Amino acid sequence: MPRFSVIVPAYQVQAYLHECLESVLSQSCPDLELIVVDDCSPDACGAIIDEFAARDTRVRAVHLPENVGLGRARNAGVAHASGDYLLFLDSDDTLTPDALRSIADRLKETGEPDVLVFDYARTYWTGEAIRNQAALQLTEQGPAPFRLEDRPGLLRLLMVAWNKAYRREFVEREGFVFPPGVYEDTPWTYPVLMTADSIATLDRVCVHYRQRRQGSILRTTSERHFDVFEQYERVFAYLDERPELARWRPVLFRRMVHHLAIVYSRRDRLPKGSRADFLRRARAHYRRYRTPGVPVPLRCRIHHVLIRFGLHRTYRTLQGASALQRAAARTTGKLLRGLRSAALRTHYRVQRCLPLRADRAVFAAYDGRGHGCNPGALEAAFRDLAPHIRTAWIARREYHHTIPPGPRRLVPGTAAYWTALARSRYLVSNTGFDDRLAKRRGQVLIQTGHGTPLGHLGLDLQERPAAARGRDFARLLKDVDRWDYVLSANRHTTLTHERVHPGRYTTLEYGYPRNDVFRTATPADVARLRASLGIPRGAVAILYAPTHRDYRRSQRHALDLQRIVRRLGPRFIVLARAHHAYDTPLTSTCGRVVDVTDHPSVESLCLASDALVTDYSSLMFDYANLDRPIVIHADDWEAYDAARGTYFDVRDVPPGAIARGEDELIDIFATGHWRGSRSAQLRAAFRERFCTYDDGRAAERVVRRVVLGESELPPVVPLAERHPVPSAAASLTREPLTTVPLPAGPHAVTDSL
Repeated sequence: MPRFSVIVPAYQVQAYLHECLESVLSQSCPDLELIVVDDCSPDACGAIIDEFAARDTRVRAVHLPENVGLGRARNAGVAHASGDYLLFLDSDDTLTPDALRSIADRLKETGEPDVLVFDYARTYWTGEAIRNQAALQLTEQGPAPFRLEDRPGLLRLLMVAWNKAYRREFVEREGFVFPPGVYEDTPWTYPVLMTADSIATLDRVCVHYRQRRQGSILRTTSERHFDVFEQYERVFAYLDERPELARWRPVLFRRMVHHLAIVYSRRDRLPKGSRADFLRRARAHYRRYRTPGVPVPLRCRIHHVLIRFGLHRTYRTLQGASALQRAAARTTGKLLRGLRSAALRTHYRVQRCLPLRADRAVFAAYDGRGHGCNPGALEAAFRDLAPHIRTAWIARREYHHTIPPGPRRLVPGTAAYWTALARSRYLVSNTGFDDRLAKRRGQVLIQTGHGTPLGHLGLDLQERPAAARGRDFARLLKDVDRWDYVLSANRHTTLTHERVHPGRYTTLEYGYPRNDVFRTATPADVARLRASLGIPRGAVAILYAPTHRDYRRSQRHALDLQRIVRRLGPRFIVLARAHHAYDTPLTSTCGRVVDVTDHPSVESLCLASDALVTDYSSLMFDYANLDRPIVIHADDWEAYDAARGTYFDVRDVPPGAIARGEDELIDIFATGHWRGSRSAQLRAAFRERFCTYDDGRAAERVVRRVVLGESELPPVVPLAERHPVPSAAASLTREPLTTVPLPAGPHAVTDSL
């Protein structure tokens, strides 16, 4: 008897079926049977199913003699199922990596509940993935398992069958079956949740819900959308048969009204001329199933008024008026934006005619994403060493909370912003300023960069279209021509930048200012930072910071962080930080996995952690200054190198242990190799090569040279004489860690160690 029976009905999805079935068969939990139901599909689905069944004994092909629809095809799959738990997967959707393993672990943790509800993300043809907006309902905090009355908010989730795992004995005992017609999930999901004696949740995306451009039933204009009325008749008939469930009638009535209003208001569902008839039937259902005396939330009243009184003409009139209002607002907004843009251009020209202000400096980082990186450290040094210079920081309003007291805050595109760019003597950034900036005689532009290059940069991207993504190299060189100084942390960075960014600038091999804090922080500072992040005393904090992928449009989730901390035990926690190129968190905060993407200072996160896990991020070069363990997770090096191009193979000169997969990564930490002698030797060689100038006084050298005009600068402290800041868990190097039982067999990590 397998652990899971995954049931996949297939009809006219030949373009997506391979990916769907592969996502199931490639799961790290192999204890499954895959039941694929060919619903008499006219395309190649049947042949594809037979091919999979021939090559993998876990696949069972079921061919129906006639087309019966999604619900009845699922019933046919259930009839052949023998697993402990049933999972339904639509044939154009996919399971995420390690989804079944996470589901199996959660089922075991919660005592084999009747139903386990997990999360999903909508995936679009553009590559974008958006997680379910109601994911907060899936929190794993609190007792589990539970009944629906303990967590009624679950009814606000999307009422589908494929975001749950069902105990097969429970389904068979209660006689649950899918009805015919569209919206077949409605009379299945509501009764299942109301009847289940035990429910649990898993706060993890396990399904990628494909949003097809065409072909989706819910996006097809058809009379079949009238089936929604029969489906709710089945739901309320189920309630009538179970008097003990009568308390759910008001909730289901409100959900029905909301659902009917959505179907009615969507332009792509009901055929032209059928809306009035749909609204008449909706009004009849409203009157039939209404529960008097139940308060209606304010935000839902417009739907209730629409359905209760059948206000078809009123709705159409309001809809037309709203469309006219939006069109007028767009036209007016476009006109106002044009006038504002012209006024700002004129303002900038006038400001450029006025004298430069020698006591002003403007800073920016990551195109207005907030205070930090090398410009942030330089801004603080300006105020400390050159207090006569008044500083200003450019950032979008949503990032103003990251700016410390002292610098003036500037919003991109405002009059104050253009005044500062026109009249400030010093301009400092780690990316680039506005393309419309016309650098004046006497202005000094400092390009700080934001990391030692591993992947290709600048002109080297001309032969890497996946990474360049239409970059204008002529514009790049125009920007380079405005640079006066470029900062460098090592000889590799200097040689690379001067080749891929050819210009007349001066390279300052002074180290990176953002790394100064690694030399100046005290153990008390580290303890304070760990406390602010909620890291328990004695815990091992792993900072996980992957880089972005040029060959992917969305974030790549290569590691199951929850599984990692479960395997390593309670002493380990993971701080997960997304790359700054993404505007979304890397993961959700849950238990001992904490998402710190929104933390304003990655340097503080480095100080608070005990080890770094990254793939090919330039953060590894900065973190090496702490002389703390670094582990490289290089599971897709060939793909990354092919898309981006790299200056050297980090696997040949790693800063520590190398893992080529998740299990190897767990092995490295469980066995202690992450902090072993071989890891320390690799890190020492790496620091010798890339941490030459980072001795804690880089920002001071820049200010003294560029602003104060000094020629005698503080000498660089040799690497051997530098004393790293100890981590708060440094004592762990003298304590044995509880190892985790691992599967026998060789691991690639032992070769690299």
